[in-house]
Amino acid sequence: MDTLALVGTALGLGIAAGLSLYGTAFLTGLAIHLGWVRLAPAWEPLAVLADPLVLVLSGALFAIEFLADKIPWVDSAWDAVHTVIRPVGGALLAMRVLGDLAPAAEVVAFLLLGGATLATHSAKASVRVVVNTSPEPVSNILVSLGENGLLAGAVWLALVHPFWTLILGLGAVALAVTVTAWLAGRALRVLRRSWGRSASRS
Repeated sequence: MDTLALVGTALGLGIAAGLSLYGTAFLTGLAIHLGWVRLAPAWEPLAVLADPLVLVLSGALFAIEFLADKIPWVDSAWDAVHTVIRPVGGALLAMRVLGDLAPAAEVVAFLLLGGATLATHSAKASVRVVVNTSPEPVSNILVSLGENGLLAGAVWLALVHPFWTLILGLGAVALAVTVTAWLAGRALRVLRRSWGRSASRS
């Protein structure tokens, strides 16, 4: 398989893992297990995700995350816990696509793919903090369902259209960094106002 295609698939899975590491592992494994995706020889390391034990575990964790992600502030707490887990896990998952690499290339790939996962995770977490300041839970649920749709689309695109994934993925990372920077400032202002009101009441 072409090197660019491998990089595109790896980048796509890394970005998807920033939304949900467990969902990315489960959906990829399910697609392989059900034959929706034919594994090229270069993708053989991904076959482990289709192992029944891995599918059950990743599916169970994804189900827990799916529910936690719909509850205001529980989702942000979940994101906080996964700030390290997603980038590291996402990089390791995505690197299975690239196969054996030279030590230097392996370190570079790990850092870049982990950075892409972190960028997506940071944008997701920042959006959730802003959404959670809304008093009603509907917007939170809608945003979460939208993220689930993006996750499924990202995994599908990474496995079926790796070249498009590479192009769109690079743009998505740049957008995620921009959105994170903007939303982080807004989230801090909102939280400061909330804390200020709480302090004035006490």
